[in-house]
Amino acid sequence: MEIDGALAIRVETENWQTHARLRAAELRELVTRIGGTGDRFLVVQRIPDIPDVFAQVWHEEGGEYRLEHRAAADAFFGAGLDGPHRVADLLTGWARRDPGWDAGVAWEPIDLGPEKDVPELPAEVRREVERLVRERLRCGYDGRKALVETAEDHRDPDAGDERPVSRAQAWRLVDRLWLERLAEQETWGVETTDPERLTRVFEALDAAGVTARENFTCCRGCGTAEIGAEREGARGFVFFHRQSTEAAAEGHGLMLHYGGFDGSQETTTAVGHEVVAAFAGSGLSTQWDGDPGRAIAVTPLNWRKRLEG
Repeated sequence: MEIDGALAIRVETENWQTHARLRAAELRELVTRIGGTGDRFLVVQRIPDIPDVFAQVWHEEGGEYRLEHRAAADAFFGAGLDGPHRVADLLTGWARRDPGWDAGVAWEPIDLGPEKDVPELPAEVRREVERLVRERLRCGYDGRKALVETAEDHRDPDAGDERPVSRAQAWRLVDRLWLERLAEQETWGVETTDPERLTRVFEALDAAGVTARENFTCCRGCGTAEIGAEREGARGFVFFHRQSTEAAAEGHGLMLHYGGFDGSQETTTAVGHEVVAAFAGSGLSTQWDGDPGRAIAVTPLNWRKRLEG
């Protein structure tokens, strides 16, 4: 699948690099590059991420390329290939979901061993963890791994620091709710959502010299303290934090915090006006009285944030 020529995939490398929405030529460059120490494999996931679906390739300099793909929990296949270009062609076909993309390859099934038994969670624990995970899913910024950590970190208030959710239980619960949310997204159709409009405005501000960050840190105090590390030559900043995201997901609009990196009220006010101007024509409305001490409200807002990975 491609949008404006970009493949709807995320690629992670052994050296901890992450690449999202690459073009086919960029994916080919990554495949061709691997082989050296610390940079021998790629893991490719779809956007949005789908449980039990991924592709990966391993190559060590002087050896063959090992390409593997998983289509379902019980469908995992691998093959050895001679060169990077054949691998890149196959991965591109996989990413585009081309019919017959895997034809002409001697795939061998990979034995994953017996499925492990995962005990059911107690009903009360399950309901509470489901509530927490659904809240994060509505916010839309967490991937499956982060949601699993949220589920694992749940503590029973009646049992001190006891964590009643195992990692296997967390994965099973998260994947079930993740797929539930993806099914809900399908009902939204292809129309542009308000969070997508917001992202476009933030991208334009960032390109114009105003550091713009979504879902940045836990609160206003932490965001204000940490935004300077994101400056990269910008004259000012705008962000909203996780608590604001949660409020937006609950239907209360979104509060934007902004300022100038020189600390002056004049720059802060100018940045505020620039932020408000950037929303003109975006399909989103802002409320702000020009006071540099007040946040900018984006409201009304229909928070339908699509999941990615």
